[in-house]
Amino acid sequence: MTASDPPATLRDAASTDNRPLDGIKPARNFTKFVEYDFSKITDTKGGFLTEEDDRFNKALHVRDEKAEQKPAHMTQKEWERQQLLKNLHRDRAGIFEPGLSVLDERTQQKTCRECGSLEIDWKWEEAFRCCVCHACKDKFPDKYSLLTKTEAREDYLLTNPELQDEELLPHLERPNPHKSTWNNMMLYLRYQVEEYAFSAKKWGSPEALDAEFERRENEKKRRREVKFKSKLEDLKKRTRVDAYRRSRQGAAGGNFGDDLGSGGRHVHQWGRSVEDPKTGIGVKKCVDCGMEVEELEF
Repeated sequence: MTASDPPATLRDAASTDNRPLDGIKPARNFTKFVEYDFSKITDTKGGFLTEEDDRFNKALHVRDEKAEQKPAHMTQKEWERQQLLKNLHRDRAGIFEPGLSVLDERTQQKTCRECGSLEIDWKWEEAFRCCVCHACKDKFPDKYSLLTKTEAREDYLLTNPELQDEELLPHLERPNPHKSTWNNMMLYLRYQVEEYAFSAKKWGSPEALDAEFERRENEKKRRREVKFKSKLEDLKKRTRVDAYRRSRQGAAGGNFGDDLGSGGRHVHQWGRSVEDPKTGIGVKKCVDCGMEVEELEF
């Protein structure tokens, strides 16, 4: 045996044959298991979900921290410029805004529906299919203000299927300002909601909407009154039964606290104090009515 010819033993790290751990099999309970990558799991406060569970839910998309950090080969100024260009490309603003070509025909150019300006808000044009410029949005807030889903449902009495129909009422999604884990906030254009609500497909006119709103409020009020009256009648029945029982037992009615047998006011006749085995506190019981009180000794 020399240094160039070591013995072939189990302690020889160069040899992988006949290793003792290869013959060991896992226990039956651990043969099937699921391995999770916790870096790709999002805590939704209702369970831990991954992007594969719902690919269309942006809240489940895990942020790539490496992509958001500045690369080592870029300077801070170059990194800031790249982030600015990325934001402009996402918002279709600045140099990424759709160009206005004089070669296009006038009928093909999209203009503002109020003033005819060519500088429309392209983001609104994509989301709401509404061509309007920024100046007209601020000038006519009664038409171009945004409504939340709750406001559209409660003020215009629209249903959830109608509000979720993209062809019927286009909407713009924004992160929920109340809590980031909640569903995205859905925003609607006021004039589009009013056009559908006041059309013949829904209520027909603002007066019909007001009449329906008043009818529903009256129905709610009527249901509350019916519920209150039913509870009041039930209370009267139970009180009437108690009064009848007391009259049968006392033979002459009487007020609460009166002695049912003699007609006079009831005076408790306390028995001896008995220690409660559960609490260790002495309890006295009235011999006549059975009322129990706890007695503390200092």
